[in-house]
Amino acid sequence: MQFSNSFEKLIPNITDKNFKSCALDLFNYQAQNNTIYRQYMDRLGVIPNEVNNIKQIPFLPIQFFKTYEIKTGPWTEQNEFLSSGTTDSGRSRHMVKDISFYQHLVGRSFESFYGKLKDFIILALLPSYLEQGNSSLISMVDYLIGCTKNSNSGYVTVNNLEKKMQQACQKNKYVLLMGVTYALMDAVFRDNSKCDNLIVMETGGMKGRKKELTRKELHNILQKKFNQESIHSEYGMTELLSQAYAKGNGFFKCSAWMKIFIRDINDPFDYLKPGHTGGINVIDLANIHSCAFIETKDIGRITKEGSFEVLGRFDNSDLRGCNLLMA
Repeated sequence: MQFSNSFEKLIPNITDKNFKSCALDLFNYQAQNNTIYRQYMDRLGVIPNEVNNIKQIPFLPIQFFKTYEIKTGPWTEQNEFLSSGTTDSGRSRHMVKDISFYQHLVGRSFESFYGKLKDFIILALLPSYLEQGNSSLISMVDYLIGCTKNSNSGYVTVNNLEKKMQQACQKNKYVLLMGVTYALMDAVFRDNSKCDNLIVMETGGMKGRKKELTRKELHNILQKKFNQESIHSEYGMTELLSQAYAKGNGFFKCSAWMKIFIRDINDPFDYLKPGHTGGINVIDLANIHSCAFIETKDIGRITKEGSFEVLGRFDNSDLRGCNLLMA
């Protein structure tokens, strides 16, 4: 308990210089106190005391969130995030110990990329997530909307989007339209006049509703529809508490307390150099109370500068609402 409380306070001060040591400290804590993670390491034959390099840390397959409660230590959750899906049994569950901690990092992460939230009007086009409930994306957007302290911010529908955007773009604020991909594609937007203060951000999620498009094709369509030079993207998922953002080029940058590693598709314990394509592993140090070391089903690659792109999903993996698009 004392470790987790002190580590929460440390998160906003994590940098490239101390990331590795912080990750190893958190690994040792979770190896001792997370039953499911420890059992997984036992199956792998990994001895936690012998792990002294960040690349020796085992990553927990993301599917475990569908069948187990992934908790480090005993505690009672304030919230439960559920992934998108058709049945509760097929949805990942991420128990959240302290929703205020999550919200604080959401705001801090967003502002590190885009500036003060008070300078924004946020319009959110997220119909399916509102319908299903218990969405981490909705929790994130709820908080961001509240931080704008602007009555023009809020959720919109495909039918009233045009009117809401016209109103927002008349204000002396940046206007951020965050939308699930299929809804942005469905949106009727006849007013193609330039809105200089508009940012359009897709959060992923075609979910089989449309013909599969490459990210470039999708962004070209949205650029024409909303008369924008570029389309931004957000990368996040139920099993993480942190986000990454791409400002119109498809290359995501992480919050300071989150890092991406690319594993070999045929050997999950071999890590690839920048420029090579493989499975995406995530270290999210905000996942103090669940598991910070996640092996996703996404495929991607990282650059020498540390940004990354998402290229698709592994075959036969479940559809999920976070960037299903092929690059």
